[in-house]
Amino acid sequence: MKEADSSSSVNTAMKDIAFGSLAGMMGKVLEYPFDTVKVRLQSQPEDRPLRYRGPIDCFAQSLRQDGLRGMYRGISSPLVGAAAENSCLFFSYNLAQSFTRRNFYSELGPKDDLPLLALVTCGAASGSFASFILTPIELIKCKMQVQSMTALAPGDHKRPGPFALIGEVHRTYGLRGFWNGQMGTFLRETGGSAAWFGAYEYVSAALRRRRNTDTLNAGEMMLSGAAAGVSYNLILFPADSVKSRMQTEAIGTAGDRVKGFWEVGSGMYRNGGFKALYRGCGITCFRSAPSSALIFLSYEKMKEWSR
Repeated sequence: MKEADSSSSVNTAMKDIAFGSLAGMMGKVLEYPFDTVKVRLQSQPEDRPLRYRGPIDCFAQSLRQDGLRGMYRGISSPLVGAAAENSCLFFSYNLAQSFTRRNFYSELGPKDDLPLLALVTCGAASGSFASFILTPIELIKCKMQVQSMTALAPGDHKRPGPFALIGEVHRTYGLRGFWNGQMGTFLRETGGSAAWFGAYEYVSAALRRRRNTDTLNAGEMMLSGAAAGVSYNLILFPADSVKSRMQTEAIGTAGDRVKGFWEVGSGMYRNGGFKALYRGCGITCFRSAPSSALIFLSYEKMKEWSR
């Protein structure tokens, strides 16, 4: 019996990783141009005139300068990141649920839902774990997304790709440099994932009660996923803004002092107020609704088809 349980657990874990990876990559392809606009808006310094008046102006300027292909510049790193993030999130979320059910809600049946507070806590735990995997990936992604905002150095004919940037970061800052912005990612992922899974579970439960059923149709899954995406980004968007500013700083020389999270954040607030911390929030929520809807729909449907 124990061997069967162990085999079932491994099988479930492998499905979480595979389905989460595929769903995350699909969502990333859909949202990436909007993410590029968001990062460029967040990376504008407040101590000189803003280059972009808003998301529409940024989108228009970026398309004129780089074309649609340029809006997808650097997507290879985020595709890996999306696969890692979502597989990690779904895997650790379900793992946290199993641990919580076994140790704190053993009286519940296998088909009984955990209380919403327990699900939110499991979401926070999964996000905090995922943040350590995401920070290095997002560091390279953000640096590539803002390359067109600066002129090429004299003698350079093309901009460095992801592997060249990885080499530069390592030579300058060592391994520790890849986790520049970790505090921002940790705060965003812990609070954001609690909201992401919490909103999805709350809306899903409300829709099931409304129709007095145990299952959701595709439209309901997408509605729940859209609510999750907006909730994720609204909760701790300033943490993401500070992280993006830290990660888009030009690579200096070995021995340069790297500003910390609170120093960068307080500087942004002094120069631009709350507006600077929420720059790009609107377009982020706009793109996260369909992206998260697609992620949850894909993940849930793949689980159904695999049974």
